Amino acid sequence: MVTTTWKKFVYPCWKPSFDNEGENSSSRGGDPGGRVDGLLWYKDSGHHVNGEFSMAVIQANNILEDQSQLESGSMSLVETGPQGTFVGIYDGHAGAEAARFINGRLFENVKKFTSEDQAMSADVIRKAYLATEEEFLSLVRKEWQTRPQIASVGSCCLVGIICSGMLYIANAGDSRAVLGKRERALKEVKAVQLSSEHNASLESVREELRSLHPDDPNVVVLKHKVWRVKGIIQVSRSIGDAYLKRAEFNREPLLPKFRFPGTFEKPILLAEPSIIVQKLVPEDQFLIFASDGLWEHLSNQEAVDIVSSCEHHGIARKLVKAALQEAAKKREMRYADLKRIDRGVRRHFHDDITVIVLFLDSHLISRSSFRAPVVSIKGGGGGGSGDANT
Repeated sequence: MVTTTWKKFVYPCWKPSFDNEGENSSSRGGDPGGRVDGLLWYKDSGHHVNGEFSMAVIQANNILEDQSQLESGSMSLVETGPQGTFVGIYDGHAGAEAARFINGRLFENVKKFTSEDQAMSADVIRKAYLATEEEFLSLVRKEWQTRPQIASVGSCCLVGIICSGMLYIANAGDSRAVLGKRERALKEVKAVQLSSEHNASLESVREELRSLHPDDPNVVVLKHKVWRVKGIIQVSRSIGDAYLKRAEFNREPLLPKFRFPGTFEKPILLAEPSIIVQKLVPEDQFLIFASDGLWEHLSNQEAVDIVSSCEHHGIARKLVKAALQEAAKKREMRYADLKRIDRGVRRHFHDDITVIVLFLDSHLISRSSFRAPVVSIKGGGGGGSGDANT
């Protein structure tokens, strides 16, 4: 039976994509760098080593704080190393510097440690996260005197890697990876959340923080009905946020809103990701990677229903549109009116949203030695620099 909720999200699949937004610059036919239409950047379709993909980014902040990338080809610095697909979603806060830095360094660190270990592994990914964190904190220390606000900048960091038939999902923060898995008996595609989230709104996260900092009764504080770490930030894991990692940055000239009384010896926030590893099976149809801006408006199953019921081309844009329609509805306004609101003001209605959908071809995944053309795309059209679309 087709439910009302299902129809609400799937019906747009039979309408022109994004109400014809960007039709004049459609990426059908191939643009390796994606297309820009106002605050929207998109790459409607492309091929990675293990199947097809679709990407889209919508800006809400004055400066785009979401950064992202898709890399497909060699996962190491050695030509004979493993082939695979890498996806990164980096949701910045208090600025874009950390997310941009990760966009330029994390994948390079993954390749470095894969080369050293001669294989992909959870340990390779963990070491890449921690190395990227140390590199960014070194940058903060170098620029602290001239640009102290950089100590308050951080980023959530969600990574997905497909390599040698295995799927690796690593997360620090509250972005999310969701698998669309076909249930043959029920003849439907079920949503399976793969990433663990690190947000103080979750009781398990608050308990983890309290256990790690038993001598700090204010490590999590309920402020204006929202749980926050030290009463300031919601995420408990990130790259950056130096003022919560090193006591030397919890002082002037950092802005007062980021400082808190007392000192600390060990980092309050962690950069180490939660990692899951599992073998891909033919029932695994696709993966949705997105910053929390999408998940504020769509449930896991709603997003999976849209992807499983629409054509592959432009599917990331369709997910963004569905989220914006829900954001407009919550504010009792028309979607067409929301689209007219400029960046900055737009942030009062929704966050920056980044979506990458990976379709999984089981035949390609089983060919671990398959050499496909190299793909390297930065969401937002930044090319190799990772600069934001403005």
